[in-house]
Amino acid sequence: MTGRAVRTTCAYCGVGCGVSATVTGERTVTIKGDAGHRANFGRLCSKGTHLGETVGLEGRLLTPEVFGRQAGWDEALDLVATRLRDCIEQHGPDSVAFYVSGQLLTEDYYVANKLMKGFIGSGNIDTNSRLCMASAVAAHNRAFGEDIVPCTYDDLEAADLVLLVGSNTAWCHPVLWQRLERAREQHGTKLVVIDPRRTETAEQADLHVPVAPDGDVALFNSLLAEMQARGLLDADYLAEHVNVPEDFWAGLTGDHGIAPDTFRSLADLVAAHPKMVTMFSMGANQSVSGTDKGNAIINLHLATGRINRLGAGPFSITGQPNAMGGREAGGLANMLACHLGFSKAERADVAAFWQTDRLCTGPGLKAVEMFQAIHEGRIKFVWVMATNPAVSLPDAGFVREALARCETVVVSEASADTDTTRLAHVLLPALAWGEKDGTVTNSERLVSRQRPLFDPPGESLADWQIMSAVARRLGWGDDFAWDSVAGIFREYAAMTALAGRHGKVLDLTDKAQLDDAGFDLMEPFQWGGAFPLANGYATPDRRARLVTVQAPEPAAANPDFPFRLNNGRYRDQWHTMTRTGWSATLSQHRREPLLEVHPADAAARGLTAGGLARIVTAQGSAVYRVALSDGQRRGDLFVPMHWTDVTAGGGRTNRLPGQGVDPVSGQPGYKNTPAQVEPLKPEWRAFLVSREIAAFEGLIWWARSRVAGGWLCELAGDGACDIARMLPDGARIEAADHVRGMRRVAVQDETGALLAALFVTRSGELPPREWVAAQLAQSAASPIELLAGRASTPAPDRGPIVCICHGVGENEIAACGAGTVAEVGEATQAGTNCGSCRPAIARLLAGLELVEAAE
Repeated sequence: MTGRAVRTTCAYCGVGCGVSATVTGERTVTIKGDAGHRANFGRLCSKGTHLGETVGLEGRLLTPEVFGRQAGWDEALDLVATRLRDCIEQHGPDSVAFYVSGQLLTEDYYVANKLMKGFIGSGNIDTNSRLCMASAVAAHNRAFGEDIVPCTYDDLEAADLVLLVGSNTAWCHPVLWQRLERAREQHGTKLVVIDPRRTETAEQADLHVPVAPDGDVALFNSLLAEMQARGLLDADYLAEHVNVPEDFWAGLTGDHGIAPDTFRSLADLVAAHPKMVTMFSMGANQSVSGTDKGNAIINLHLATGRINRLGAGPFSITGQPNAMGGREAGGLANMLACHLGFSKAERADVAAFWQTDRLCTGPGLKAVEMFQAIHEGRIKFVWVMATNPAVSLPDAGFVREALARCETVVVSEASADTDTTRLAHVLLPALAWGEKDGTVTNSERLVSRQRPLFDPPGESLADWQIMSAVARRLGWGDDFAWDSVAGIFREYAAMTALAGRHGKVLDLTDKAQLDDAGFDLMEPFQWGGAFPLANGYATPDRRARLVTVQAPEPAAANPDFPFRLNNGRYRDQWHTMTRTGWSATLSQHRREPLLEVHPADAAARGLTAGGLARIVTAQGSAVYRVALSDGQRRGDLFVPMHWTDVTAGGGRTNRLPGQGVDPVSGQPGYKNTPAQVEPLKPEWRAFLVSREIAAFEGLIWWARSRVAGGWLCELAGDGACDIARMLPDGARIEAADHVRGMRRVAVQDETGALLAALFVTRSGELPPREWVAAQLAQSAASPIELLAGRASTPAPDRGPIVCICHGVGENEIAACGAGTVAEVGEATQAGTNCGSCRPAIARLLAGLELVEAAE
């Protein structure tokens, strides 16, 4: 495939950007945005831009493993099938479970769903999309009768007002942020951000509404009541298209807690701009009231008639590349494939289509329930595919206990070392992005192809191939006898005819006759069109429903846990970093997990910027580097979700949330955890740069990040610092100052190239890391300069990197003399590629203006 551009789809968020990838070597590729793809028109974010840094084979699982030793495929698959069969025969089909992922392609999802629900006969298959999108799904079903997103990206550019709810769009969906920026520039679209934090997205908005954690229902109920009071409901639309519960209007009560002037400004904007889109994402969904939040948003749009027309509608933005495809193919435990439920008629049609008499009788266990059942021993066999639940599920310490107790844990993975693979009995090597072949569906219902760039490495196989091989061993070979992924797609597309039979909108039947060549060439297409609900809703009477929702009671004050803990994503990292963590470029933005805390709260708790702090909740504790932020509400804390036991020694965030879930959707409430915070003062601090990955034990803190040529590790501990014994063999040079507790050690090979360098202090300052780390990629390094931690003639200090695409630092931006973000781009190129750094540039420029004014 070398030299030929392959049109494929990005591996990351639900925007679903098209990628044009040109293979340049055995495992090298150049990445560009696909200018012809309607999701992104050639634009890519920082993560997509640097996909080429993540396709190497370092860290890959390439052969099956059984009980910690390499094995052949036959041995591994025979063991999986035997354990699965024995478990079903001895304990029934509900003693087994699949836990799958939005990283799977739709065809993989379809096969997993068919195998578990159709032939094993249990509903116990759920997906990590439960953790991010289940409440939006439930809200859609309650209001529309089907999991339908009624908007497209074109609506964002046609709207006069966009509300962002629980979405740091500039960081988490940067390509959509670029479209919003363009809409604001071209026709003055107003932007409101509703978020407890003043994020970089919020800083760029026309209005930031600092809603309290889980305050969204009260806010949107109050907003709807205000529109009613102003006479702005659409009475005709309500009469013709919407069912309204008795006493619905009387139930719009609750204290929204927003300052009167801010609420009035919000209401004025909503009143003045009927062409309004409300984008909501994880900040709304990841809540024990997430479904009600979704319905409160949808209620506002239905009641004002702001739906089913260009530039208007409630828009759920998915987090993963194929969260939508998984929902379509039945990846959630509470649905069958093709948006079907468990009514007698729906079950009969599914059983007839799959030609099975073993179809499950009802929904299975949702993600949190599933791992509770594993912990209790009710589920004795679990197969985890393309996800890392030992990190990503709430109360992750409990999840680890559950997996450790389980009789059989099978993990299909591309990465050899994750927190979950460490707990597996059987490891099965699966394909990664760049090797997979199939389809994904993005947030606007656009189905796109993922195409392979490389041959399968080692002995790895596609997930659907692995599952089909197990199905054959269980006696169902004829039902899983596809010889290509195109055959699976055709079967799935044909099955969507059942959706139409039961009044659903999902329909891919026009693709059911594609031959393999047609599938290979298939262009992106959008099911449902621009306005999928314009001709009626997927309910028996074809009318939508307003849903009565009540604001949750405020949490009682708890002196043991006086703070509210929120968590989320960083701009340039993805999930548990099994892919992005291998990119030296992406690692520049945030090298450690940071605790963001308001300066007044930090002072009251004895926390200092750059120091360490321990967060404690009822479930566990974790350690972070402190970052002061006046964008935090007083009493709130924020930490990132990405770090694991593989990449840090303390910053595992999902140890902290509890197991509380939304009662309708089963989605966990990550964003509002009672917490305590305390300073952590190590006796010594250090950093290590090394060519190879180092292992650490007995430290109170460590965090690892990728640099060109190796790794940079931040370290802290008490007592003796014996890290130097872990340094590799080679020519060792050393300097020490025992008065200040300083020690510096560098190791070089016979050519003078740096293998590792360690810098330790007990009371002084450590040198900047960037120059030392850069020496790993050099052919030789001066011993004197290494021990000094700097070049004898230092290059200009760029400052912290702001734009990773072009490697531009704060100091370079400050010195370029520009006064606007556009001028900075012209002078330095910063912000001219993916655009996700533009809010940071704007913030920096605003700070410089304040400094100049003060002078």
